[in-house]
Amino acid sequence: MNTTTYTPANAEQQAAGSSIPQLCLKIARTRIGIVPLPVYVLLLALIGGFVATGKVPNDICVSIAILTVGGFSCAELGKRLPYFRNIGAAAIFATFIPSYLAFSKLLPAPVLKNVVDFTKSTNFLYLFISSIIVGSILSMDRNVLIKGFLKIFVPLAIGSVVAGAVGTAVGTLLGLGPYHTFFYLVAPIMAGGVGEGAIPLSIGYAGILGQEQGHIFAEVLPPVMLGSLTAILLSGMLNSLGKKRPHLTGQGRLQPGEEAIAPQAESLPGQFDIANIAAAGITSISLYMVGMMCFRLFDFPAPVAMLFVAVMFKLSRLVSPQLQQSSYIVYKFFSTAVTYPLLFAIGASMTPWDKLVSAFNVVNLTVIVSTVASLIATGFFVGRRMNMYPIETAIINACHSGQGGTGDVAILTAAERMQLMPFAQIATRIGGAITVTLTLLAMSQLH
Repeated sequence: MNTTTYTPANAEQQAAGSSIPQLCLKIARTRIGIVPLPVYVLLLALIGGFVATGKVPNDICVSIAILTVGGFSCAELGKRLPYFRNIGAAAIFATFIPSYLAFSKLLPAPVLKNVVDFTKSTNFLYLFISSIIVGSILSMDRNVLIKGFLKIFVPLAIGSVVAGAVGTAVGTLLGLGPYHTFFYLVAPIMAGGVGEGAIPLSIGYAGILGQEQGHIFAEVLPPVMLGSLTAILLSGMLNSLGKKRPHLTGQGRLQPGEEAIAPQAESLPGQFDIANIAAAGITSISLYMVGMMCFRLFDFPAPVAMLFVAVMFKLSRLVSPQLQQSSYIVYKFFSTAVTYPLLFAIGASMTPWDKLVSAFNVVNLTVIVSTVASLIATGFFVGRRMNMYPIETAIINACHSGQGGTGDVAILTAAERMQLMPFAQIATRIGGAITVTLTLLAMSQLH
């Protein structure tokens, strides 16, 4: 008696002789991002049905479905554009298409309300950042962690000085004047985003100048956003350069001869221990809560506090090998499955299209691009002189001109180096805090 064990492979072989089953298997294997095509079509139909009824449910399952469909749809468009797909078009599309759709009221109002409410009520940006930071730090080689954190401050500091000088000089030559160029264009770019940069700057400026904070905020916000967009584009170009000249990049490693993610590199283990993965997830959440407590007690930025505590855990050898491996799986899950939905949420709910477009004039763009480009170029050449991978160092410097945590996500996504998130947070949070402090001190001395 002849018996055949059923396997998916056997099913495909049996279907090979029949065109309809073969077509069905091909459709089933097709994905939009991480979503199988049949499920993607089903979700589109369901979301459309809810919109037709006039109300989209606000529960978490529906919100996740909307962000997944929206984020991966926009990213897929970017990935299919010739040339532009190699310079971060997926991240740019996932962020700025929903921003435009929301501004133009092309995104159905019930869908937009669901996205905005979910994004603001859950604050899941910080769940993403904590999982990426803790996962990458705990799975990082200990020697890389020690040497990398000490060395990265040098190209970051030199790059900030060079970018400030170049941007101010360009603006002065174009007729803006050194005062306006530095305080209203250059400094906001490197201030650490909106919440940690533009808002504190505008409050400080208003207090010093005796003006309304809202008007000043509207003036310093566009350079923050356009600087972040420029950093995304240039980071995508750096990623493309790394593929053509592999000797310039460590593919996420900061220094030659060492592995950035030691236990697994880019492959996942064949068997997962669910309990260890759950432990890694709750560890990320616990360290984020430590950061929140530090912010409440000492007014210290929560992501930076979380980063330092994670580093202490790693350096103190308080992390078991099993937890290190599972932390990498948590990191990999969030970087693969959550990045584009998160960017879609950021674009729709936190990126005002009109503010972005308002700064699109030749003079402003020239100053912004020259500032960001000089910051990145300095990181590239200084990193190379310090025996660090120049592309990785340049990308970290690029995060200093990003739009806070959201900018870090977009920049590292465009660069395909999400494992650099711990260093990116140093550039954004600490670098931004230093920039804001020194800028306000300088303005106070001038008035």
